[in-house]
Amino acid sequence: MDTDTVRSAAGDEATGRRREQHGWYFYDWACSVYSTSVLTVFLGPYLTSVAEAAADADGFVHPLGIPVRAGSFFAYSVSLSVILAVLVMPLVGAAADRTGRKKPLLAAAAYTGAAATTGMFFLGGERYLLGGLLLVVANAAQSVAMMLYNSYLPQIAPPEERDAVSSRGWAFGYAAGSLVLVLNLVLYTGHESFGVSEGTAVRVCLASAGLWWGAFALVPLRRLRDRRAPAREAALPGFRQLAATVRDMRRHPLTLAFLLAYLVYNDGIQTVITQASVYGSEELGLGQSTLITAVLLVQVLAVAGALALGRLARRYGAKRAILGSLAAWTLTLAAGYFLPAEAPVWFFVLAAGIGLVLGGSQALSRSLFSHLVPPGKEAEYFSAYEVSDRGTSWLGPLLFGLTYQLTGSYRDAIISLVGFFVLGFVLLARVPVRRAISEAGNPVPERI
Repeated sequence: MDTDTVRSAAGDEATGRRREQHGWYFYDWACSVYSTSVLTVFLGPYLTSVAEAAADADGFVHPLGIPVRAGSFFAYSVSLSVILAVLVMPLVGAAADRTGRKKPLLAAAAYTGAAATTGMFFLGGERYLLGGLLLVVANAAQSVAMMLYNSYLPQIAPPEERDAVSSRGWAFGYAAGSLVLVLNLVLYTGHESFGVSEGTAVRVCLASAGLWWGAFALVPLRRLRDRRAPAREAALPGFRQLAATVRDMRRHPLTLAFLLAYLVYNDGIQTVITQASVYGSEELGLGQSTLITAVLLVQVLAVAGALALGRLARRYGAKRAILGSLAAWTLTLAAGYFLPAEAPVWFFVLAAGIGLVLGGSQALSRSLFSHLVPPGKEAEYFSAYEVSDRGTSWLGPLLFGLTYQLTGSYRDAIISLVGFFVLGFVLLARVPVRRAISEAGNPVPERI
């Protein structure tokens, strides 16, 4: 084969890879709106109000005859969705690796989630059971789809490009979340001028997230391609498959060591995301409009933060960049402890600090883990990654709640989360990532 032919083939391969990468970014653009507008802002308060409307005189609803306090129904629905996702993800991940047909599975998960989210338009009156069912389906489907989406990263980006590609994906997601949240807030705050009730405005915001998810999911589904895998044994049911994956991981102890570090510090990240609004409202006495503006500020700055940490990773390596972000998380929480009450400006400063480290720490963790996955087991290992993300997210809220119960102080509760970042820092610092990558059977990048 002559030199020109080799160059032409290499150029075609690079063009095809860039096309897949651009398509891959758009799945984050498609689905992140669900996380921002639905889970973070609108669904919790609205579903709680629907459950309260259906509650008896003592404040309880009775799904399947089980007495549940109306104010807890949303939280229990989220927990049930996590259990369902933990059961399904390992099974789907193993099937994707075994057949090499990730795209049909991604399409099924994405459109199941998008359809359930769009169906939230019909969540009115006292239909709390419908709301709970749609939430369980949408949240579990999003977890499965994200697992499949993440597993494409090692296949569409060579080692030296993964930090940048992963960071751009997160940036696309936060940009979409910011854009749609602005549009949603315009409708929600000005619903009277649009001639609709507040409840109808919320239902339109919820449904629009599902329509957005479904529409933009077409882009990655057109551009990503399946890669045929060698025949492997059939996937095992649910937890048995997860157990089999973990047993296989024991042959790669350094990969497990990284996963443990990620489990710890990511639990801290997820708890800050979910509890910051509680801290702002209960301890700092801030109003709903201030809290929603802070959420929007986090989304906007997370775009810049993801891209900035991606650049730092190219210069100093992903591991050092993540360690730096964990140090920044620790300083941010320490500063949050001293925030004065009823001072929105300082809360916005705290939100800015969270936004700048949020996207980058998540994006670089994903790209670093992709180097530690044995070839041909991407979806299976990323199912364990997603399980560690979703399945242990109760530890941080439990510590937060127990600290508040024992001390009566949300300031003590927020500072207690520093332990997750300190321990995660120590555990990650002890992982020899270059040796871990080599032992997983992957090429070691120049900087990692």
